[in-house]
Amino acid sequence: MQEQTTLPNRGAVYGAHLRSSAVVAVQFIAVAAALWVLAWVVGKAWVILLPVVLALIVCTVLWPPVRWLRGKGVPPAAAVLLILLVALGLLSGLVAAVAPAIVEQSTELAQQATAGVVQVRDWLGGPPLDISEAQLDSAVTAITDRLNSSSAQIASGVFTGVGAATSALVTAFTAIVVTFFLLKDGPRFIPWLRRTVGNPAAPHVAEVLERVWSTLGGFIRTQALVSLVDAVLIGAGLVILGVPLAYALAIITFIGGFVPIVGAFVAGGLAVLIALVSNGPVDALIVLGIILAVQQLEGNVLQPWLQSKSMKLHAVIVLLAVTLGASTFGVIGAFLAVPVAAAAAVIIRYYDEQVSARSGETPASEQESEEAEESA
Repeated sequence: MQEQTTLPNRGAVYGAHLRSSAVVAVQFIAVAAALWVLAWVVGKAWVILLPVVLALIVCTVLWPPVRWLRGKGVPPAAAVLLILLVALGLLSGLVAAVAPAIVEQSTELAQQATAGVVQVRDWLGGPPLDISEAQLDSAVTAITDRLNSSSAQIASGVFTGVGAATSALVTAFTAIVVTFFLLKDGPRFIPWLRRTVGNPAAPHVAEVLERVWSTLGGFIRTQALVSLVDAVLIGAGLVILGVPLAYALAIITFIGGFVPIVGAFVAGGLAVLIALVSNGPVDALIVLGIILAVQQLEGNVLQPWLQSKSMKLHAVIVLLAVTLGASTFGVIGAFLAVPVAAAAAVIIRYYDEQVSARSGETPASEQESEEAEESA
């Protein structure tokens, strides 16, 4: 006679679900608490972490020429010192060439931008829009309050980033010193880390760090090239149209390119405002068209071609990362947001690969390549 299986009653099922939910909730709280502690430690140690992070970013740019010199038989310290001196010389020369013009034209730049805002306000108040003075005043007040609030946040973030150093100069000097030692002794780091961490974690840690290093290097070099192309094309358009402060605006465009989406928007808006005041609405529309065309070239040609699939970050993720970085650490946070997001994405992808391998699933990268081959 076949034995009948006894099914649990509803209370037992509810209890099992409740216990599972409680375990998940406790795990979630523990992870959230650990992340909060990590964020607190990062905030307290930011004055030390900032030079290290900046040094790592600089190292991704300077390591290829240092590696080439070391391959030619130049001692490590001498190779690093030579490349650092060349980089500092180029940077100092660039600053010496453009800083006087920017300082001289900074007042005019601010006046032109203010006049542009006033002219836009007068245009909005006239036909065909006929927006009332009260509505314009309310909008201007809201924008002004927002700008003041953002300025306070940026200033707070900058002072927080500098911290106990009390000076950006000290932070820069510390970053240079750290860069020297990272470039000099960097190749020893992975072997040392493997010995220190030990198996089974050592191979995973080494692989993740190598992927993060490769991604950061590719991002910084590609972003610099893309920003340079944007600055040259937009600057050339401004010079041809005879827009004042064209060279200063081109430099602002290049610097703004390192803060994706937000930087290009701010630099482009400033160029359109100055063109509107100095050259009139027709040239302002032409400048707007040039900026939009360059942005389309960047988004649809340069970025996919140069960065390929190394970043794999959606534009929304980039925008959210920049917003979070700017609101938390100010200007420095906005600059570091995308590299940090890219590094986090590398870690998440590697973890997904390990989970797929252990569960017997096809990794996402292989699955995407297989689907591409089938569609082709």
